[in-house]
Amino acid sequence: MNGQEKSKRIIVALTGASGAPYARRLVDCLLEAGTQVHLVITPAGQRLLAEELGVSESSCRAIIGRDDDRLIIQPYRDVGATIASGSLLTDGMIICPCSSNRLASIAAGLGGNLLDRAAAVTLKERRLLVLVPREMPMSRIDLLNALRLTESGAVICPASPGFYMHPKTIDDLVDFVVGKLLDLFGIPHELHTRWSDQLASGSTAMVPDDPCGDGCP
Repeated sequence: MNGQEKSKRIIVALTGASGAPYARRLVDCLLEAGTQVHLVITPAGQRLLAEELGVSESSCRAIIGRDDDRLIIQPYRDVGATIASGSLLTDGMIICPCSSNRLASIAAGLGGNLLDRAAAVTLKERRLLVLVPREMPMSRIDLLNALRLTESGAVICPASPGFYMHPKTIDDLVDFVVGKLLDLFGIPHELHTRWSDQLASGSTAMVPDDPCGDGCP
């Protein structure tokens, strides 16, 4: 990282929707890029960590496998924590993964816990709020909540990995989603996620001259 560049500060929240590997990889990549991360984990998110990653405690070493003083774990129920106030300058917030329940509470403007409060602050301060829903299918209620948040300035970024980069492992699929999230915040990374890189390498055989197969423009 260029010493002249100001390091970023991003809030990351982890809820109970399946997708813990996305969250762990995201936090790891943010830290590697020199970003200060304020992490909020819901009770359901803690259960998710245990079930999907075998992480039974909310500690830096348990979550990413090492100590890092740039990772600050915030208490979920403390609405008086630093990230509950707009006076703490951040570059935005990512909720990954984001459950339908959390989508609904944020869309309703609730603030009874630190996660919802931090999301509300991010919106009111006109900072970037990115929600990563993974649950499928989505009901009309979910879609309307997503629309309401989009109209309020949030970005809905579903955990929908693409296959045009020829993923070979689950890690490749995770990296695809995480790379998209990092790009939204202008975080530099070397994850193999961009179609432009595929074009530059000359690997374009997968794209037919006539993708529709019927001569469509």
